[in-house]
Amino acid sequence: MIGQEHGETAIRAEGLVRTFGTNRAVDGVDLKVRPGEVYGFLGPNGAGKSTVTRMLCTLLAPTAGSATVAGFDVAREPGEVRLRIGAALQSASLDDKQTGVEMLRLQGRFYGLSRGDTERRLAELRELIDIGPALEDRVGTYSGGMRRRLDLALALVHNPSVLFLDEPTTGLDPVSRVKVWDEVRRLNLELGMTVFLTTQYLEEADELAHRVGIINGGRIVAEGTPEELKRTIGTDLIVAVVDGDTGAARSVLSELPQVERVDVNGAEVSASVQDGPAALSPVAIALAGAPAVGRVRELSLRRPTLDDVFLSVTGERIGAAEAEPVGVGA
Repeated sequence: MIGQEHGETAIRAEGLVRTFGTNRAVDGVDLKVRPGEVYGFLGPNGAGKSTVTRMLCTLLAPTAGSATVAGFDVAREPGEVRLRIGAALQSASLDDKQTGVEMLRLQGRFYGLSRGDTERRLAELRELIDIGPALEDRVGTYSGGMRRRLDLALALVHNPSVLFLDEPTTGLDPVSRVKVWDEVRRLNLELGMTVFLTTQYLEEADELAHRVGIINGGRIVAEGTPEELKRTIGTDLIVAVVDGDTGAARSVLSELPQVERVDVNGAEVSASVQDGPAALSPVAIALAGAPAVGRVRELSLRRPTLDDVFLSVTGERIGAAEAEPVGVGA
């Protein structure tokens, strides 16, 4: 099913809205994902990222706006969309009474694969899911990580043109996580599969995504390649951990001509600058000369990361908030 016409948009959303009662969980999202692109989708807990994903997968109807996936409207043509997508979401629907092999074979039948094609695909997926002989056991005996790997394999049985991955490596050990990364790269590079990746691991987005979108309060607040987004923070970042008033530290640093912006997260104050080595001394002197700031426990110079971008546009580090409420802006 892979292979969309050149120039066609793999995923498009225009003014997408979803409300739950009086809560406007998604508030006018515009998205455009090109065929063959890996698009990383980030946001604080409760920002609306999982709700957007469920609408694009036809699991939730939009309240307003429109969206197409693989050229088909998610509201008017959900059946056509489902034939062309794979989805490994957080709430995996696995039958505990079936074995992993039985579920994979059943999935192949659902998508019209012949018995031979299903067995060939199963052989290809065994290495990815890396469950070993347990693939013949009932799913009810699986650990959380094994369930996540099986869910990913189920999403790939029919070689979809668009793959939705909602935090696909949560609960996996580092070795298994890297294997999933390698498989996502292979699917994208060798098969041209479009991947819409929601993740809580910023290094995952940095490693895999061609472009990243950050959603906050139901709206897209930043979008671009990882490098483009990092450059919005500045060339260098000076990070100070202080014992005293971070508001005073922000005010002092904001007055320095070398400093382009200041962000605060807990006791950490981050100053964005273009020339870190040249700005380090003025920053240290300014903080030392402000009594309200107190003692500077740490002062470091480093390059910006996606986490710094996330902090600058959302006001918090990723994963800092409480778990998302299911069905309300998740």
